Amino acid sequence: MGNESVFLGVDISKGRLDVAVLPQGESFGVENTPEGLEELVSRLKGFEPESVVMEATGGLEWPVAGALSAGGLNVAVVNPRQVRDFARATGRLAKTDKLDAFVLARFAEAVKPEARPLKDEAAQELAAVMLRRRQLVGMLTAERNRLRIMPKKVRRSIKAHITWLERRIEEVDKDLGDLIKASPMWREKEKLLKSAPGVGPTVARSLLAFLPELGLLSRRQIAALVGVAPFNRDSGQYRGLRKCWGGRASVRTPLYMAALTAIRCDPFFKAFYERLVAAGKARKLAITACMRKLITILNAMVKDNSPWSTPQTINP
Repeated sequence: MGNESVFLGVDISKGRLDVAVLPQGESFGVENTPEGLEELVSRLKGFEPESVVMEATGGLEWPVAGALSAGGLNVAVVNPRQVRDFARATGRLAKTDKLDAFVLARFAEAVKPEARPLKDEAAQELAAVMLRRRQLVGMLTAERNRLRIMPKKVRRSIKAHITWLERRIEEVDKDLGDLIKASPMWREKEKLLKSAPGVGPTVARSLLAFLPELGLLSRRQIAALVGVAPFNRDSGQYRGLRKCWGGRASVRTPLYMAALTAIRCDPFFKAFYERLVAAGKARKLAITACMRKLITILNAMVKDNSPWSTPQTINP
């Protein structure tokens, strides 16, 4: 292809994979089948692309990204919101699978997202089981809320469903435990994480499943990735409130619960929280600061392979 860099976008649907090629402007599609994946890998390798970009689609992207990565291609799986914001910013409001593929290719060309190592099969299974647990817990919470307001004739079926959901969650917890036990690395990492205040089995397993970058990034990078790093909102002489946004909700939710427990039970985090509140910070902002402090400490623990040790200072 000469010295010109080539960028590819792949739009994934259940039955079809649409591909756009820049700067050539070519496009084509294949069936989303094992045979189609083989054809896709063969054709994309011929372009010798700098990168291939696709959106995270709740699991449909895993076999596609895995096949392309195994074929020696640099694959970046990106947040769909980033791509939507990019499309709006460039004035591309129409939406079809073919157009979405071109938006992804333009995103690859303009942003050049980093291609990160893909989860192996065991890591994908852990993430899928952990996600299923979250879904079951969400259904259980909804049913318990309904139980309080529904008439008697409906409560019987709700109670039966609650019992079923509780049993399924117990089974999923056992499956998660078996998956962790099967991996010496996960066993050690879970034990390490659980040594920190507020971090129980659910929080530790959420971090293992949804934050594989833990221990591999700097403290600022890991805080931004989770979504607990404040971003500047300044313009000219205006100095706006710093706000956190983006990140991984699948990590933030358990991290929030861990931070609340740490504030309540651990002297270091309690003192850290009370110092921020005494300085005039809103309580929610102080909790977010504790979440950021906790995830950066956990990141350092995993990086250094060292268990929890109470920090000597409480500076933010």
